[in-house]
Amino acid sequence: MITICKLGPDGQRKIKEGGVMEKQIVITALDRHRILDCLYVLNEFPEKRTLPHIQRLEDEVKHATVILDPIYMPADVITMRSRAKLRSPATQEAVEWTLVYPAEGDMACGRVSILSPIGSAMIGCKVGDSFEADMAGGRNEFVVEEITYQPEATGEQYV
Repeated sequence: MITICKLGPDGQRKIKEGGVMEKQIVITALDRHRILDCLYVLNEFPEKRTLPHIQRLEDEVKHATVILDPIYMPADVITMRSRAKLRSPATQEAVEWTLVYPAEGDMACGRVSILSPIGSAMIGCKVGDSFEADMAGGRNEFVVEEITYQPEATGEQYV
């Protein structure tokens, strides 16, 4: 389960039915297309297709604000292949992970797949946002402290 703590324009938390925080992401057209392709491939694996974080990711991507020209992507947003410094409020431990497509995922090297619970929670988060994701050791909360690399911000829009 992913819970996103985001504030609306009025400074209030945005709540969906059932008490789950709503996450409205901003995504480039290319990232949207590629993520939907990854989700389509999961149709071959029905047991994975029905996982809650996968269904939530699909919903977020389908309802995202799409940036057609990636040069207009805000630099403080986690996009595909962005590297972000996250901190756990519980332990104060900091990690730096790069959000990647499934074939590139390797947690030991700091590359988190978009189809993992943590990767699907990261996409579209901004500096200052917090999120929770179920991981092997249980539910963990993270705060996005810094985007240390974003392809769109460096002119590498089509990686």
